[in-house]
Amino acid sequence: MSPGMARLGSILAFFFCWQAVVWIFAPELLPGPIAVSERLISQWRSGELPGHLLVTLARVFGSFLIAMFIGFLVGMLMGGSRRADLALDGLLTIFLNIPALVVIILCFLWFGLNEGAVVIAVVLNKAPTMTVIFREGVRAVDKDLLEVGEVYGLSRGRRFFALYLPQLYPYFLAAARSGLALVWKIVLVVELLGCSDGLGFQLGVFFQYFDITGILSYTFAFVLLILLIEAVIMRPWERAVTRWRP
Repeated sequence: MSPGMARLGSILAFFFCWQAVVWIFAPELLPGPIAVSERLISQWRSGELPGHLLVTLARVFGSFLIAMFIGFLVGMLMGGSRRADLALDGLLTIFLNIPALVVIILCFLWFGLNEGAVVIAVVLNKAPTMTVIFREGVRAVDKDLLEVGEVYGLSRGRRFFALYLPQLYPYFLAAARSGLALVWKIVLVVELLGCSDGLGFQLGVFFQYFDITGILSYTFAFVLLILLIEAVIMRPWERAVTRWRP
């Protein structure tokens, strides 16, 4: 069985078990996947879901790219310099352990209920995690391989792009996968607390009306989008940068 079919089979098995639980036990607080799918389609046709989805996507990818950039730069600095690592490690530990909710509330209080506060809150929450990943990646770089490139007369730029950077590709993948999965969850919390649009805001509205079907339909809309991104972008990228592996 191909990896794609195995993934699809596990997803279908999950939905089948979910529907079976609904049919057998008929829990009052758990709508089935059929009801959720129907609600998702109706919300999409009304235009309400696509509007909120696009707003959330813009916040997710904007925050994600900024956090990746900062995490890469700081991680490179800390991984390549013992002195910088000692100087910044304490601050990194502090930012890693400050609760996300505290950061979100403080950003809204300091910067107001605006897009800038949303992006800053998400970046402050996720950049430290990405910094740790890239720092460990820099530490794991094979220095002997770089020395071989120097012996063969490769320029500094050629050694960086041909020998140094490819060793960090697995860490880019790890940071991208974990970062994207976590960033969108934090964005939803930010939208729930201080925004007037986006999926998080709409989930708050559904919560007020105790609309569980609406909550699940919006949740699965974003999950399906992330699965699409994983299939179209992340996995082809992973195959491209790890094709040298046996």
